[in-house]
Amino acid sequence: MKRVHWSPDDSHGELRGIDEWERISWDEALDYVADGLKRAKTDYGNRSILVSGGWNSAGSEMSRTLGLFGGYCERWDTNSFGAWGKTPFMCGFHHGGKWDQTVNDRYDLRKCETVIMMSMNPAWSSMGSQTWNYWQAKKSGAQFYCIDPFYNDTYSLLDAEWFPIRPATDTALLLAVAYAMLEQDEEMDLIDWDFLDRCTVGFDAKHMPSDATSKMNFRDYIEGKTDGEPKTPEWAEQICGIAADKIYELARLMGKSNKVAFMCGMASGRVHNVQNLPQLVMTIGTMGGHMGKSGHMTGSTMHATSGNGGDALINAGINGLEDIPNPVDDAINANEIYDAIIDGTYTWTGSGHFASPLQYQPGEKRDIDIHVIYHPSGADLQTSDGIKKGIEAHRKVDMVVSHGQFYTTNVRYSDIVLPVVTEWEKDWGFTGGTLVHSSNREMLVHYTKVVDPLFECRSDAEIAFEVGKRLGLDEKELMPLSSGQMLYNTLSSMTVIDSDGKTSVPAVALTAEDIETMGAKGDPVDGKLSYHEFKDRGVYQVKREQGDNYGYIAFEDFRNDPGANPLDTPSGKLEIYCQQLADACNQMGWSVIDPIPTYRHVENGYEDTFSDWSSQTKGDYPFQMITPHYLRRAHSVFDNVGWLREAWVNPVFLNAGDAQGLAIEDGDTVLMTTAFGQSIRRATLTERLRPGVVALPHGAWVNVDEETGIDHAGADNYLGGQVPNAMGISGFNSVICNVEKYAGTQLGVDVDEPARVPLKDGE
Repeated sequence: MKRVHWSPDDSHGELRGIDEWERISWDEALDYVADGLKRAKTDYGNRSILVSGGWNSAGSEMSRTLGLFGGYCERWDTNSFGAWGKTPFMCGFHHGGKWDQTVNDRYDLRKCETVIMMSMNPAWSSMGSQTWNYWQAKKSGAQFYCIDPFYNDTYSLLDAEWFPIRPATDTALLLAVAYAMLEQDEEMDLIDWDFLDRCTVGFDAKHMPSDATSKMNFRDYIEGKTDGEPKTPEWAEQICGIAADKIYELARLMGKSNKVAFMCGMASGRVHNVQNLPQLVMTIGTMGGHMGKSGHMTGSTMHATSGNGGDALINAGINGLEDIPNPVDDAINANEIYDAIIDGTYTWTGSGHFASPLQYQPGEKRDIDIHVIYHPSGADLQTSDGIKKGIEAHRKVDMVVSHGQFYTTNVRYSDIVLPVVTEWEKDWGFTGGTLVHSSNREMLVHYTKVVDPLFECRSDAEIAFEVGKRLGLDEKELMPLSSGQMLYNTLSSMTVIDSDGKTSVPAVALTAEDIETMGAKGDPVDGKLSYHEFKDRGVYQVKREQGDNYGYIAFEDFRNDPGANPLDTPSGKLEIYCQQLADACNQMGWSVIDPIPTYRHVENGYEDTFSDWSSQTKGDYPFQMITPHYLRRAHSVFDNVGWLREAWVNPVFLNAGDAQGLAIEDGDTVLMTTAFGQSIRRATLTERLRPGVVALPHGAWVNVDEETGIDHAGADNYLGGQVPNAMGISGFNSVICNVEKYAGTQLGVDVDEPARVPLKDGE
């Protein structure tokens, strides 16, 4: 499709999102795209082309084409990982340092007596059946506790005791837990001093790392010797909202004699200025010694690995297609992306952030002049902070291109739309097929094409190839390997851990006949499962049972002998004092942190709901907003499906007591206002939400009234804004707002609204 009033010579950008559409041929569309890219390169250089796709621009099919074309400007974000993507700074980049490998596997979870969950809801937000892992621990006798503003369905299922914390105040709470553990230790023997002594640096002045540039240590800070403010439970209560006596109780639960799993989702790390939070969570775990032994674990766990840590037992192969480097090193953080497009400057902090956080560079102000926005994948305009400013930025440039399966927000605010196939229509290699981990460390799914591409849809890879030809690029460089060769390369390099739990062996057997049928070159492979059986089953599943050799205890070798099994950190130990983390963050220039976990003001956090903190006078935005995942959709995917709209009505959840004070009844339309935008939703009242907190489900497709500027869909990121901070963390759960009964036309239910589809010229 092409937007009716767009042309290469006059973009009429102000009409993006409200213009009508006309159907054009593939040849026309691809010519428009290629010509627009050529013009941008000639007039402004390759830096003027922004590729925006998911958390990282690099790696898409178009990145190969544009890499050969001379390069492009990248976008990067922390998205779901938030601050948790930086856990390896404290734990090591190879030895148990990945965010999903600091907890034990699902069988060992059943040996825990106490499971403390912070900002988690696998029943709503973990692919597969991960809630089963926690249910088995419950059946085995574990007692569950939850730290969260929202008593969600997971906690209800597990009959968890609720610590109703205010959003974005986890740091204050955990600092006070550390204080309470120290205060009660002499009487109750809560702290594992042996583990702290052998396996950590920075807890006290006697255990400082050799690279320390400061005399700060964690214990002195907690006890107030550093800044004169002891981090007592009474101090924390005013901030986090949990009573001091409950903080003391939580400290006792964390004691070394209890078999504790202290497990966190990543929502707590999707907050402004909480770069130290993962470091603090792990520090609490070290104080109780809850690492490196059965029934004890600490760390983040979410998504497909929730409650089931450890290296993958089966590993997808490599298709052999070499990456094409990007000659342009510009990479803009999501918290500056729209300002960069509108104002022409941004902070460069290096590129390749997701290859390794060690690639962060000192912040450098750069001029940038974006003229093309290319969305080859993802839903960045919808799923990133600051939709309102994002719309403004999209309306400024010369050309916006989107690959899309549906009329998403990216597509709606584009000029040229290239319809792409779904996973059910994909073949291997050339058309973008793949093998993927689908649910956990124990399985691998074989994607199989179900139907031929519907209508006129094409794959992302085919589009990238066709655009590349029009750009005059060498076809053999664009696609040097055949589909069959990439399939063979992938299958022949797939490995699975053998029954000894240690040895990697070929997973899939390939005969000479198989290879010939693929049209590939290579030697036969003697694997555990024949290719035909793997394809027919559609999954390679490693059989598990209690007591097998596949179990995983995070940090076990390190705990047993830290000298012989050092972590990949400067000290070789767990770094409660982490100079590397502080240096990496502080050089970027957005925020300053200390090498130890300390309390820092959270921009748009609880304290900012007050106009005067000392007198506790509330300001213009007295409520805090969280943005939980929601069963109607996966992020923003499926939000246009009628059946799901009927089943899950997408309200804004309000505390019943708060609603009564505002004269809001269940089903009323309410207006939410922030410094960044306004949105309306029907209210659902509940006692499961802490007073003072609003919960707006994540991912609704924004629907802006152009006259009022109010979003009618309840799009969470229309109410959030770009706030550059720390190491580029997006603060989806640090939003403050005002809530009031809406005086305008009341909303009906979403299922009665027409499906969002593009209007053709004249409709």
